[in-house]
Amino acid sequence: MNNLANIFREKKLKLTPQRIAVYKFLQSTNEHPSAETIYKALQTEYPTMSLATVYKALKTLVEVNLVQELNVGEGNFRYDGNTSPHPHIQCLNCSKVDDVHGVCFSDLNDKVKDFTDYEVLANQIYFYGICKSCKNSIKEN
Repeated sequence: MNNLANIFREKKLKLTPQRIAVYKFLQSTNEHPSAETIYKALQTEYPTMSLATVYKALKTLVEVNLVQELNVGEGNFRYDGNTSPHPHIQCLNCSKVDDVHGVCFSDLNDKVKDFTDYEVLANQIYFYGICKSCKNSIKEN
């Protein structure tokens, strides 16, 4: 929590209870929720917090690199409290998004430099498939 306060102080941003709540929620889950999911999860504890406030908090947390924004192609973003570089996989049936552990793409930016005149700054790797739960329910039907 001290780290959070230090980052906000360095960036000269106000550390609001709403920003703290959104950050803590993302740190407490391995899910990759949308803003709407975060909003619904925080409603009981923060009944006056609006969806717009959640979006603004997420935007700020992404800007200060405390949260990762994921675009898995569904028309809205998902958010990840784990900001270290790692790939994601999404179920094409239920839309669940998971981290892929044990695969490292840290050298990919250097490899790509030989094939483009761009200065490569970052990458995001997404895989798509069918999760175990959906695969099992398809077998049962």
